This record gives sequence, C-alpha cells and structure tokens, in this order.
Amino acid sequence: MQTNLDTIVVGGGAMGSAAAWALAGRGRDVTLLEQFGPGHRIGASHGTTRNLNLGYADPAYVAMLAEAVPLWDELEADSGETLLARTGVVNHGTDPRLGAVHDALLAAGLRAEYLAAGEAAERWRGIRFDQPALHMPQGGQLNPDVALPALQRLASERGADIRHHTKVLRLDAGDAGDGGVRLTVEAGGRTEVLTARQAIVTAGGWTSKLLGGFTDLPRLTVTQEQPAHFAVADEGAVWPGFNHLPGRGGEFADWYSPIYGMRTPGEGIKAGWHGVGPVVDPDRRSFSPEPAQMAALQNYARRWLPGVDPESFTAISCTYTSTVDEHFILDRVGPLVIGAGFSGHGFKFTPVVGRILADLATGEGPAPAVFSASRPGVC
Repeated sequence: MQTNLDTIVVGGGAMGSAAAWALAGRGRDVTLLEQFGPGHRIGASHGTTRNLNLGYADPAYVAMLAEAVPLWDELEADSGETLLARTGVVNHGTDPRLGAVHDALLAAGLRAEYLAAGEAAERWRGIRFDQPALHMPQGGQLNPDVALPALQRLASERGADIRHHTKVLRLDAGDAGDGGVRLTVEAGGRTEVLTARQAIVTAGGWTSKLLGGFTDLPRLTVTQEQPAHFAVADEGAVWPGFNHLPGRGGEFADWYSPIYGMRTPGEGIKAGWHGVGPVVDPDRRSFSPEPAQMAALQNYARRWLPGVDPESFTAISCTYTSTVDEHFILDRVGPLVIGAGFSGHGFKFTPVVGRILADLATGEGPAPAVFSASRPGVC
C-alpha cells in the first residue's frame, strides 16, 4: 500500500514534536512518525528535568533564548500544563565567558546578575561556591515528560497525524516521482510505503543511520551520558539549576568536563558531566554507568555539593548526539529538512527549533548560518 502525504516528520522526540506543532499551527498537512511508544526512555527527550540555562553569549543562541522564554509561557498557557519550574539558574566557577554571557543577556532584555560567592552560598547552601556566580532568574527546569505529550496533543488538535510505533525502515530522497521522498515504514507488523513532498528528519541518535546513504552531513557522534540523582542530605536547602566549571590542572585531573545539575522533585539532585560518555550505537546501549566517570562524579559531589549524600545515588542514562563544534544542524537539503546534533544543550530551545524547522519546510526563511549543514570544519 502507498500513501501520498505533504510533510512527514521522522522522529517524535522534542524537536520533531515541536516541528509538527509549528507546522500544524500554520495549517499545513503534517504526519509525525515515531518508532517507539509515548514516554519511552531510549533516546534523549525523557525524564522530568532539563535546565533552562540562559548561559550563552553567541548572538544566534541569545536571540533564540529571547524567543524561547515567552514561547514556553505560551505553550504552558495553551496546553494547561506546568512545563517550567522557575527556580532560576546559577553558573559559577572559572568559566571566562561569564562576563560576556552577562552582557549579552542584558542586551537581549533577559535578566542576569552577579552574586558574590558568600551571598550565593547563603542563598543556595546545598552548593559550594568559590567564585562569583552569575544568576539568571528567568531560568529553571523544563519537564520533557510533560512537554512532549503536550506538544503532540496541541499538534494533533491543530490537525497533525501523530503515529507512534511506526519505524522508518528506509528513506529515499528524490525518488518519489516528483522530487519528494519515499519512506518504507513498519507499524503493527505491516509494511507501508509513504510518499511525501518533503520530510523533516529529527531522528536524534538515529540520524546518521537514516541519512548516511545519500547525503553528506556534519559528523554526528552518539554518546551514552550517565548523570545521577543524588539523595538530598539538606532538606532545607534551596536548589537552582546550576552549571559549574571548577578549574583546571592536576587538582582536577579526574574530572571530565563542566558539571550541570538541578533538583528533580521526588528523585534527588541531578548532576552530570557534559558530553563525555562512551560512544554508542543507539540500538545497542548498555544503559549502565561507566565506572570511572561515576566515581569521579561522586568525588565532585563530595567537594562541591554539601547538600547531597554522595554515597546514595541512582544512575540515569540518556544519549547525546553531538557535532564537532556543538552547534546544531538546522538546514534544508533538497526535499529534506534536517534538525540534528543538539549536542546535549538543545532542549531549552525546543519551541524555537520547531519554528525554524517549520520555516525551512515552508520556505519562510533560512536558519542562522551557524547551523548550516555545510559549514566548514564539522565533517
């Protein structure tokens, strides 16, 4: 059986759901295909907390942040769901970019303030500070487990066709008879051929597997990241989201990267390294923490998180799909619109990415050049 469609979105994680929401809101015919069921834990868009960290100085990202903050408010109002806990986010440590971040946010109309280390420690006693801290009060924690079904429900209410448990076995671009796409999909044990004018590919860790045969993309590396929820030891402590670059040199030899973290209600204080997990095939993951990295994370908690019990934790597993420069891929290649390489820092931009992907699909404007699939130095 063959079905002809207008726009197919491949991948129903955060970005695919947002693309379907944005396109359906423009009255476009859109079909979203997701290989797994609702709420699955196999990719990157799951769990109940992601930091809305405003700590950017790059103009492209700052502009997206200025758009994202009110869009999340709009999504909350439209869905009737609480998507963001507005706890604020505090960045601290030896990161030399904090001054530029502060100035860029203020110039964009976003709030940012410096706090002395002692003042920060008094306000957030569960965290140790040894440097001035940059506080961004409009930040907080987004909830993927609520946001994804909300986006899909809103998209469906606008006319989108949402199909879970529908796996794309093969995607051919330019072979649909009119320069479009042909997809062979499997759902419920049956195989079907779908043709469409175009496809938006937001397949996360499966992007290279799906597109590697016929289009050149920047190199994408899939890693299994292993943050942990540490038990709370100080029940009276107030927790913002946090990002920390503690320092360099021999004293930090067993540390892998800057640390991010936040409180996840009912689960503890999440903390994790950024983008340094083992490289994996997304279809063949262990879901088990890498022992040396987990031991180093406990050492970090002992020194820098006095409000947790570093001996009591639950490991978490998710994936990053990263580009060499950690900039996203948001571009159009023939009948394909590609959203990929969100490099562990994309979730906060979800509704803006949906808008950009919809713009690319409808020809209403290109993405910023920093997200080009053909930018140099990323292959």
